[in-house]
Amino acid sequence: MYSLELLDHFQNPRNAGAIETPDSAARLENPVCGDLLELTVRLEGTTIAEIRFRAKGCVPTMACGSAISELAKGRTLEQARKISCQDLLRKVGGVPDASSHAAQLALDTLAALLRNV
Repeated sequence: MYSLELLDHFQNPRNAGAIETPDSAARLENPVCGDLLELTVRLEGTTIAEIRFRAKGCVPTMACGSAISELAKGRTLEQARKISCQDLLRKVGGVPDASSHAAQLALDTLAALLRNV
């Protein structure tokens, strides 16, 4: 049902937690299923030096939060804004069709985070 990559991000989340004094933060909720994703970021100039996530919801939501943080870390703001759904799905080895909302929530939360910097 779930890819090995997705399960790895769920069981061994990267960048979990929150940055105490972030340069930007965003928290979005999927109104249909109630999944919640929060991202916080610390910048060095225009580069994402540190990014953390907290998630509440299904396995794919937790995994996509972990994966989006890995994809964004170390990138410039401009590069992070170009992270696509395909990039995220490749990182987690795909998601079941019924869980595509998890990838969209991660991308929407990243976009909100980057709008606030």
